[in-house]
Amino acid sequence: MPFKAHNIEPPTNVVKTNKEELLKFFETMYRMRRMEIASDVLYKGKFVRGFCHLYDGQEAVSVGMEAAITYDDAIITSYRDHCTHIGRGGTVLEVVAELMGREAGAAKGKGGSMHMYNRAHNFYGGNGIVGAQTPLGTGIAFAQKYRGQPNCTFTLYGDGAANQGQLFEAMNMAALWSLPVIYVCENNHFGMGTAEWRSAKSPEYYKRGDYIPGLKVDGMDVLAVKQACAFAKEHCVSGKGPLVLEMDTYRYHGHSMSDPGSTYRTRDEVSGVRQERDPVERVRKLLLDGLVEAKEIKEIEKVIRKEIDDAVEQAKASNPPGDEYLHAHIYVQSLNMEARGTEASKTVRLP
Repeated sequence: MPFKAHNIEPPTNVVKTNKEELLKFFETMYRMRRMEIASDVLYKGKFVRGFCHLYDGQEAVSVGMEAAITYDDAIITSYRDHCTHIGRGGTVLEVVAELMGREAGAAKGKGGSMHMYNRAHNFYGGNGIVGAQTPLGTGIAFAQKYRGQPNCTFTLYGDGAANQGQLFEAMNMAALWSLPVIYVCENNHFGMGTAEWRSAKSPEYYKRGDYIPGLKVDGMDVLAVKQACAFAKEHCVSGKGPLVLEMDTYRYHGHSMSDPGSTYRTRDEVSGVRQERDPVERVRKLLLDGLVEAKEIKEIEKVIRKEIDDAVEQAKASNPPGDEYLHAHIYVQSLNMEARGTEASKTVRLP
């Protein structure tokens, strides 16, 4: 699908790749897919409590984006963050352990599904409040520019958050100050159970920045995402200011595990996307078109399935965070401060 552009000349549709890159794409997306399937099973088995938003179907956005940038660039996203953590160099164990509230998790079991985090690789996490990450991402980009860094920030949000006022306030500031921020709308076409056409008068989200240029991208095509993100980064770090990317993608699960995802769309619609646009299968077809043998693909799948199974067992064996963590990680330095407990008369000295 060719790029659609708003107030900018789009990049070329010709993308260079090779066997090694395609194999890496396949391995990473297949790992993400199997991890989310395992998360589904864990949730249904009541090993995971609370919210759980799965990313299967949208893997090409994370993988294509990472192929175009480095860990010196920053990413901040919404609560659908499991696979973004993997893309930023995290492990399956860190994700599934965090889902189960175990100490081996990305946030030591204190954050859960919506709060993956990897400061070392500039992943500023999942954020539970709809749209709240967009001004935060703008602030990270401000810091990058202030420090003179040759980097940018990818600020991800869904079509359900695209009508938030804070997003437009952040965009205005970013444009005024020419900040190196890319606003990435992962348009999976349903904000919870509400179709985009029911919630947005103008669902052309790549045009929503108005005075900010934008591109619409096939978010199910990892090579298209890679090309668009490389183009966006070059645009931003060259001092031209922010850019909006609309990733046309699709989630196979419901909004969260509490949503069957079948009351506002048909099963035929979901299966149709799987058959025609699935990002993992697209790369599989490219590889099988003379680059690798089918048995090599099957061996990769076998290894990754075992990796996921092992990570799940390790996560189950991990302990919940100890009581000493209850009041930890509130401040960088506690400065001998105290925090109130469950009763006003009881206080705890922060570690």
